[in-house]
Amino acid sequence: MGRASGITRVGIIGSGGIARAHALAYKDIDGVEIVAVSDVVEGKAGAFIDALELTGARAFTDHAVALAEVPLDGVSVCTPNVAHHRTSIDALNAGVHVLSEKPMAVTLEQAVEMELAARRTGKILTIGFQPRYDPNMVMLKELIQSGALGKVYYVETGGGRRRGMPGGTFIRTDLAGAGALADIGCYSIDMALNPLGYPKPLTVSATSSNHFGTNPAYHREADKFQVEDFGSALVRLEGGITLNFKISWAMHMDTLGATTFLGTDAGLKVTPAGSGPWSGVWDGGVGSVTMYHDLNGMHVETHVPVKKHSLNIFNEKVKDFVGAIREGRPAPIPGGQIVRNQAIIDGILRSAAAGREVTIDLPDM
Repeated sequence: MGRASGITRVGIIGSGGIARAHALAYKDIDGVEIVAVSDVVEGKAGAFIDALELTGARAFTDHAVALAEVPLDGVSVCTPNVAHHRTSIDALNAGVHVLSEKPMAVTLEQAVEMELAARRTGKILTIGFQPRYDPNMVMLKELIQSGALGKVYYVETGGGRRRGMPGGTFIRTDLAGAGALADIGCYSIDMALNPLGYPKPLTVSATSSNHFGTNPAYHREADKFQVEDFGSALVRLEGGITLNFKISWAMHMDTLGATTFLGTDAGLKVTPAGSGPWSGVWDGGVGSVTMYHDLNGMHVETHVPVKKHSLNIFNEKVKDFVGAIREGRPAPIPGGQIVRNQAIIDGILRSAAAGREVTIDLPDM
């Protein structure tokens, strides 16, 4: 309905901090109107509308009512993790395109159901991995897929904050599903697998812990902390590829190291941009890229130029979603790929709980 009139009409489900970033991004796009905001907390959606001066937007406490009463082209799902599944499926079933914040869901089963709903309805389900819009991430994918490394057989990735533990909904198992793995680990997994074409994960052997989150010396909500603040895993991927993954919200270390891709013809080392306790997380920003290879019998290190840019990669994510709606394009960051991301997180949690390697069983879709 919106496209016929030249206007793209969008809604926002959930009105917390990340919803504000979505709203500001939409306001920066010509021809987009935010016409509905929903939040289960009474009065919160209305206050959000007033604070951001979303003239003409209606406030709801039930997203299903918003979907039924307001003609929408797309919605941003900005709820706590536990609600990504239900709200996304309800929107897709209502004939509305969906941009869901990461992580895709709480469980693998939920992620699969979301993707199947998108395929059944023919609507966009795209997941909010904005680091893909960093030109350097695009360059890495192009470089690896060009075959310059030969066959990639090993990838090591992860990210860590010396101190960077959130609170509230992020530390409750019933609302978040997982901690550091879901919050920032999903970015590292995407950085590793996207350049490889998202190979299917087969098995996982993992550990996790929460030594910092449950310690009152390090976290003000230690008595409520239920999720992991650290995780590590060895993941076997199809095609004979091994993924060595680690992630941390807090640690006595400055970094968990660079991301590396080892190939039969060359290797690639990527370091994050910035410095300080939050700089080692792959949620945007590349500091350096170095290729290690041989040339005429000599060991060579080639420094690949890092592209400087002023893009707001979060806004680019939202802009691409709107463009896909208007142009009838497929999902920019397909749910079908991110199901495999969710499968690895699910496998890590199961393996850590069981204390042994587990198999990842993905349905054919």
